[in-house]
Amino acid sequence: MTVVICRCEDLTEDDIVEAIEKGYDELETLKRHLRMGMGPCQGKSCIPLAERILCRETGKSPDDIREPTSRPPNKPVPFALLASEEVDDHE
Repeated sequence: MTVVICRCEDLTEDDIVEAIEKGYDELETLKRHLRMGMGPCQGKSCIPLAERILCRETGKSPDDIREPTSRPPNKPVPFALLASEEVDDHE
C-alpha cells in the first residue's frame, strides 16, 4: 500500500525512505531535495510525518532533529495579492 505523506507535492513514504537511503538524513535536506512543505499547506502536515519517518529510519530521537528553516511567506498568499499594482501605505 502506498502512503502519501505530502499531498501538495505528491510524495510517498517510499520517496522519503529512498531519499534518506541516498544520504538526505536531515529534515532540511529532505525538504529541499523533495520540495516537501513547499506547497499550499507549507508543511503543516507533511513535515511532522517526515520527521517520524526520519527518526524511524535513522534511529535519531525527535530531539536530535532540527526543524527546517521557515522562509516567508509562512502562510499561503493569493497570487493576485503579489501581482497587484496597488500599494497600501498603511501596512
